This record gives sequence, structure tokens and C-alpha cells, in this order.
Amino acid sequence: MKNTITDTNFNFPGQKSVYKGKVREVYELENDVLVMIATDRLSAFDVVMPKGIPFKGQILNQIATKMMDETKDIVPNWLKAAPDPNVAVGIKCEPFKVEMVIRGYMSGHAAREYKLGKRMLCGVRMPEGMKENDKFPEPIITPATKAEMGDHDEDISREHILERGIVSESDYGILEDYTRKLFERGTEIAASRGLILVDTKYEFGKTPQGKIVLIDEIHTPDSSRYFYAEGYKERQEKGETQKQLSKEFVRQWLIEQGFQGLEGQKTPVMSDDYIQTVSERYIELYENITGTPFIKADVKNIEDRIEKNVIDYLRSQS
Repeated sequence: MKNTITDTNFNFPGQKSVYKGKVREVYELENDVLVMIATDRLSAFDVVMPKGIPFKGQILNQIATKMMDETKDIVPNWLKAAPDPNVAVGIKCEPFKVEMVIRGYMSGHAAREYKLGKRMLCGVRMPEGMKENDKFPEPIITPATKAEMGDHDEDISREHILERGIVSESDYGILEDYTRKLFERGTEIAASRGLILVDTKYEFGKTPQGKIVLIDEIHTPDSSRYFYAEGYKERQEKGETQKQLSKEFVRQWLIEQGFQGLEGQKTPVMSDDYIQTVSERYIELYENITGTPFIKADVKNIEDRIEKNVIDYLRSQS
């Protein structure tokens, strides 16, 4: 679709390298500076969809930067500035090769595993007698290995992470502590906006000085699942589907088209009309999660806008 950004090819001053993930593109500059650009690419089941979603990158970037600002008092993060609606600039970190997934409710992947009769997820036991979308007695941490673009993240237990030396025991203790603190704060923020933070994932890295900080995104609809708090209990009691804010609606649409990212399955192509509805849902997500109206950035030429804003910022710092 026009007015979306699905790929970038910038050459910023002092640029050393570029890394392209499923949704974000990260430019490494001199002096341990990273420029992270949130594109309009949409990833589901670890597969990037063929078309971009208007304003999705802006939405993800602005939610993530806002949430980092609202949690920096409890967990340090990599962010220094957001010079453009689609851009975050921060400190280069060495990422840990695990995603810290934390679940307050049995939904999504956990529910799919539970329905298959599994009661252990990433080495954590799930209680018997639960229904989909029930609240866990306590939030559970179910880590995943971090996949490259085109590969699938894989569940992994704390024990296997330590056995394989993916993270040291002392560092992993900090990751767990930070994960629980962020989820608790995220739960409070969500509750203040009439939402339930169901589950989410956090990524961490080490600064050049060896400090562990939060990196990437936080509490966005791509990394998190939210329910509307109003009516949650009644819907559970009646066995009804929960009203939710996340990209799960995209996953459900893909499942209906016979796609779950499995080998041999062809990625469905979304019509322009459906893409427009996805964009509108993301805007709804933004406004509910942040509690503020969404202001659309100028998308006449997104690449030129980003380049100008980033270069102006870098000059202001030199």
C-alpha cells in the first residue's frame, strides 16, 4: 500500500552497519549509537506479511517510547530520544538471546498448548482445571529463544537457558526481577485505562559498561495482549470470547485462512480493505493503551521525513 514504509536503505552520518528484524531496522552508528526504525511491516506466527499496515510503525514506536518513559524509574532502558514518530535512538547494547515472556492469564500460545493436554510450559507447571483466558494464580515467566528473521522463536525453560550458558545465572536473576517489575507496572498502567495486561514479552541487553537495560519495545500490541477489564468476569463465567486489544485478531484471521506459519503453508494476501481495518484497529489499540488521541504523522514521503529528522537530531548532539 502507498503511504507505508516496509523497507529502508538509509546512510546516516557515522553509520557502521544495519540489522533488519521482523519489524524494526536497526542502524548502528559510531560512538555506540543505535537508530531503530519501526517499519509498517506486520509479523504473525514469526512470518512477515506481504503488505505493510499504514501508521503501524508510528504506533508501535510511540507506545514503546511512552512506556519506557513510564517505567524508567524501576528498570533502566536503552532509549535516549525519539526524533521522529517512527524512530527511537539509544545506546548500543549486546542483546540477550532470550525473550522474557510473562503471562498473567492463560491465553494465546499458552492456551493452545493447554488444549493439547500439556501442563508444562517452559518448565513451569500450569494448574489443572483452567479455562482459556483464566487468570494464573501468579504470573508465570515462559522464556523463548530469540529467532532471526524468517525463523521461529522457541520455548525454553530457565534450566535449559542456564545449562546451555545462554545467560549466566546472576544475569538471569536480574532479567527475571526486571520482568516481574515491568509486568507489575504495566498491569497498573493498563488498569488505569480500563484494560488488563494479559501477557507480554521483554527484551534486555548489556550496555558497553556492562549494565543490563530494557531494549526494543514494551507493552505494544505486537509484544503484548490486552483485554478490556469491563465485562471480563462475566464473559469468563459464560465461556464467551474475551474482548481484546492485541494483534491476536490478525492471527485469528490467518488461522481462518488456513495459515499458522507452518512449513508448506502459503501466506495469505490481505486485501486493501482488510489492511485498512487492521490499521484502524492499531489506532484503536494506541488510543486505549496510551489514553491519548492518535495524531497521524505526515506520510507523503516517510523516508525523507525520517532521514531529515534523524540527521537533524544527530547534528544537534555533535
